[in-house]
Amino acid sequence: MKTLGRLLKWIISIIILIVIGLYLSGYGYIFKGIRVVYMTGHDTAFIDDYLYFDNRSIENGSPEPLPKHQNYNSAEVPQKLKDAHETYGTIGFLIFKDGKLWHEDYADGYGPKSHTNSFSMAKSITTLLLGKTIEEGFIESLDQKVIDFYPELKGEYADQMTVGDLASMASGLNWNEDYYSPFSITAQAYYDENLRDLILNLAVKEQPGQEFDYLSGNTQLLGMVIEKATGQELSNYLGEKFWKPMGMENNAYWQVDSEENGMEKTYCCISSNARDFARMGLLVLNKGKWNGKQLLNENFIEKCINPRFEEDPQYGYGFWLEESGGRPFFVMQGILGQYVIGDPQKNILIVRLGHERESKSSEQVFPSDFYKYLNGAYQMMREAS
Repeated sequence: MKTLGRLLKWIISIIILIVIGLYLSGYGYIFKGIRVVYMTGHDTAFIDDYLYFDNRSIENGSPEPLPKHQNYNSAEVPQKLKDAHETYGTIGFLIFKDGKLWHEDYADGYGPKSHTNSFSMAKSITTLLLGKTIEEGFIESLDQKVIDFYPELKGEYADQMTVGDLASMASGLNWNEDYYSPFSITAQAYYDENLRDLILNLAVKEQPGQEFDYLSGNTQLLGMVIEKATGQELSNYLGEKFWKPMGMENNAYWQVDSEENGMEKTYCCISSNARDFARMGLLVLNKGKWNGKQLLNENFIEKCINPRFEEDPQYGYGFWLEESGGRPFFVMQGILGQYVIGDPQKNILIVRLGHERESKSSEQVFPSDFYKYLNGAYQMMREAS
């Protein structure tokens, strides 16, 4: 028994030393990750995880129902699309034709008012906020230098980086976009409590504005620039400029790094419902106009949904881009298969929310499930016509 007791004391001492070591080395956030993910029965971030973080409300004002198409929910869902929904855990699937809700389906206990995490779809929304700050004169243009707002920014090329470089994923920041290592800066940004300091410890190590390189830290720094330029909490700014005037059906929630003086996680983490996410896509389809009122400059919208770099046609400013059937599409995309897909030529919008997606290589722009939703939606519309 004495040997067993000594062994237990030794094990406990080692655990205590590990815990202390992690906190002293700046990795204490890992314990929050364990608590939020593994102790809730998950092995990665999940669509309802906003409940385990501090959040700031995005107020919606007076709700306005979305107009429904005369053929609302009258089409048959193809079997291949049903299979994709079941395989990847779709919880919401919507199709809009000419601005009207044509098809709507929910599963797994979720419905029109259910909040789930946007993940990186928030990058697109943050970029639209950038457009609003430029329109209102808080930021001069896409070419304004980031050091105008954060002169302490580090790195050889810090004085060259623009807000447009951040929005188009061409910053040159030394951020490592690693979703799997608990010691990566991406994991730290998700669970730590001081995003501003974390971002300002980065450096602009490569010349910005040269090529596309997808880094979540770009959008987080962009959010910090918008926050400083407007002097407002981003949740409030988003509510005043879009959520309220667009008649969103529900308040939304934006995760912040901490309760006191928290910073919104602008690279991710707006929790809302499928209909209200759809409204943001419809705003882009309508070239910034909503109910006859121009909420966002049309030229800025066009900038967002066209490639900045000819050799990187998959991205514009805050939006992913794809071509299918000879037509261009813009996409808001989240890591667990959150999609808002816009077809400007045919005035079609598709929204998919769910628990997971197919894995993809680093060379792929979209995983295979994306095309199952896209092709399935168009098959539905063809067979119903």
